Amino acid sequence: MINKSRAYFDAAHAAGLMAVHGRSMTGRTFVLGTGPLEGRPEIIDFVRCSYLGLDNHPVIVAGAIEAIETHSSLHWSCARTRLNFDLMAELEATLSEMFCARVLAFSTVMLANLGAMPILASGQLTGGRKPVVVFDRVAHISLAYHKPVVADETRMETIAHNDIDALERLCREHPVVAYVCDGIYSMGGNSPIKELRQLQERYGLFLYIDDAHGISLFGRRGEGFARSQFPQVLGDRTIIAASLAKGFGASGGMLMLGTADHEALFRRYSIPYAFSVAPNLAAVGAALGSCKIHYSPELGERQRRLAQRIKVFDRRVATSQQGNSFPIRMISIGSEAKAIAIAKELLDAGFYASVTFFPTVAQGRAGIRVCITADHEARDIERLCDCILERIPDIGAPPGAVSALPLR
Repeated sequence: MINKSRAYFDAAHAAGLMAVHGRSMTGRTFVLGTGPLEGRPEIIDFVRCSYLGLDNHPVIVAGAIEAIETHSSLHWSCARTRLNFDLMAELEATLSEMFCARVLAFSTVMLANLGAMPILASGQLTGGRKPVVVFDRVAHISLAYHKPVVADETRMETIAHNDIDALERLCREHPVVAYVCDGIYSMGGNSPIKELRQLQERYGLFLYIDDAHGISLFGRRGEGFARSQFPQVLGDRTIIAASLAKGFGASGGMLMLGTADHEALFRRYSIPYAFSVAPNLAAVGAALGSCKIHYSPELGERQRRLAQRIKVFDRRVATSQQGNSFPIRMISIGSEAKAIAIAKELLDAGFYASVTFFPTVAQGRAGIRVCITADHEARDIERLCDCILERIPDIGAPPGAVSALPLR
C-alpha cells in the first residue's frame, strides 16, 4: 500500500495540497502559509469537518480559556482510574443527559475505538460469548485499524459495503454477531440504520456505530444521525462512537453506552480511557461550551442553515450524494494526477478542498471531497461551483434537479 500510494502523496505535497499551514480568520476563511499575515492569500476552506461552523465559535473558545484559567492547569498526568478534573465529570454528565446514554469522553475517536474493540471481541458485551465481529468493507480506518486485535481474540469477517444480506446470513449461521460500521461515511453515504435495527431485533445483533460525521447535525439536542434513530433507551446491544471535534465543534471523542454494567466495564478496562489519555482541560471546557449551544435555539438554526447550504451546492453540481442531507460531497474524477491538478487549480483560485486518492479510495477512483458547513456563505459556495464546473463541465446539475427532494 505504501509503495503504491507514495507517488500520489508526493505529488499532492508538491502541489501544496497536504500538510498545509495557515491562520484561522472569520467564518470558513483562513490565511495560507506562515509568518507575517500581510501579503498571505485568504482561502475559503472546504476541508474542515466543522459542519455547523462551531470550531471558532466564541462560546466554545471562551469555554476552553475559562477552564484553563479556573484550574490553572491544562493536563493532570494521572490515570483516570485515580484522579480526574471536576469539569470532566460535569462534561460526561451533561453529554449523558443530552444524548440519553451513558457517555464517556476520550481525547480522540480513534482512541475511543481502540479501547472498545478488544472489549467487544472478548465477549464481555455479549453475555460472555465471543461474537463474530463483522466489519463493513469501507469502515473508517479508525475502526479497520483494529482488525488484527479483534482477530487475535475472536473470528473476524469483512463484508461488502452496506451488504445487509451478507450480514443476515452471518447472523443466521452464528449465535452471536457484532457489526462495526460508520453512521455517515467520510467519503459520502450512510449506513442503513433501519435495516440494522431490524437485524438487531430479529437476531440480537450487536451494533457498534462510529457516527463521527453525524453528531450534532441531527436531533433536537444534536444526538446525531445514528442515535436519533434508536429508542430513548439505547440498550445493551448498541454502542455509538462519535466525535467532539467535527459537527460538535470542540475537541475529543466519546462513546455512548446503554447500560451501567457497560459503563463500569469501560471505565475500568478500556485501556485508553483508564491510562493518561483524557481530553485536556481546554478540550473539556470547549466541549462544555458546545453543550450550551446544543441546549439553545442556535443549534436548530445552524442545522437548518447547513441544510440550505447543501442545497445550494446540489443545485449546481451533480454528485452521487446529490439530494441527501449530509454535508459531504464527493466529486469523482478517476485519475489521481488529474484530481491533484484540479485540486491545485481550486486552491490557486482561493478554495481549499481535499483531494482523495488511494488508499483512502480505490486506485483509479480519485476525486475531490467538499465539506459544506453552516458557516459558508452561499456566494462562496456558488463561486466554488463555478470553479468546479469550469474544469469539469459534465457534472453540472440539470435545472431543478434537487428542488423537489426533501432535506432531512
